Amino acid sequence: MDLLLWITIGFIIIGFVVLTSMKKGMESKLAFIKVNMEGEESSTKAKSIIWWIVGTTVWGIVSMILIVWCFHNYSR
Repeated sequence: MDLLLWITIGFIIIGFVVLTSMKKGMESKLAFIKVNMEGEESSTKAKSIIWWIVGTTVWGIVSMILIVWCFHNYSR
């Protein structure tokens, strides 16, 4: 098998495992923010949730690009 395919599969699997393992922590941070709307700690937790969403989005876009790139290389 091609190295690009293994990189793509590894990137998707490792990213999925990391994101799902962080999901529970993000849910608890969101619950804390809902209870305590004011304060510096809520702001810090909100920023970490926003960066988690940004990271998840970037991971998804890169995964889609790698999959398209793999299909493009195998169609030749």
